[in-house]
Amino acid sequence: MNERDLQAVAWDVDGTLIDSEPLHHEALIAISARYGVDLTNEPEERFRGVHMSDVWRALSEEYPQDLTLEAWNDQITDYYVQKADDLRPIPGAVETVRRLADMGVPQVCVSNSSRRIIDSNIRSLGIQNCLAGSVSLSDVTRGKPNPEPYVRGVGLLGLPANSVLAIEDSATGALSARRARLAVGFYNPRPGSIRAFDYVDYEIIDLSAIPDMPFFAERSRAR
Repeated sequence: MNERDLQAVAWDVDGTLIDSEPLHHEALIAISARYGVDLTNEPEERFRGVHMSDVWRALSEEYPQDLTLEAWNDQITDYYVQKADDLRPIPGAVETVRRLADMGVPQVCVSNSSRRIIDSNIRSLGIQNCLAGSVSLSDVTRGKPNPEPYVRGVGLLGLPANSVLAIEDSATGALSARRARLAVGFYNPRPGSIRAFDYVDYEIIDLSAIPDMPFFAERSRAR
């Protein structure tokens, strides 16, 4: 991948821009407990980046038969949104998004979460004015790892897919971006703790380094 070809950034949100995975896990545990299902010993990583319908399929047999996917998901979303204002950004995330915006680099958010959740996250981060738009699970028929979310994100930017750098923190999201033909940056602040995947172009330890990638740096100097 030639960094000179990169013109824009497509951000995953959960775990990449905002430290939301613990709250997602907490919401799942809390709502499951309402129906007598104890998930307290489930590792948080089990459902990291996973489409909620896939989480439902994995757990639905443990819930009462009259509980629907829609009711279950609505309750999880309600729980999450009520606490979203307490979330913290990933170190360097907000500053990086704003710096890229100041440099004239177009940006979108592409999430596997519902519209209400992604809107809550973006509002909590305060980056609305830096984005060309966002894609949520509510906007697509198939979530990550299907390429559809990133295809829609690229459409919002109006750029060729291979000119967009996706920043992801999960295998599910990275595969979605690769299938959509984006360049893939894997955010891994603890090198060696998670194996970088074959379909990753860049391993990113610090988000604040992204604006200093050669193309983006040249763009800034040209302004």
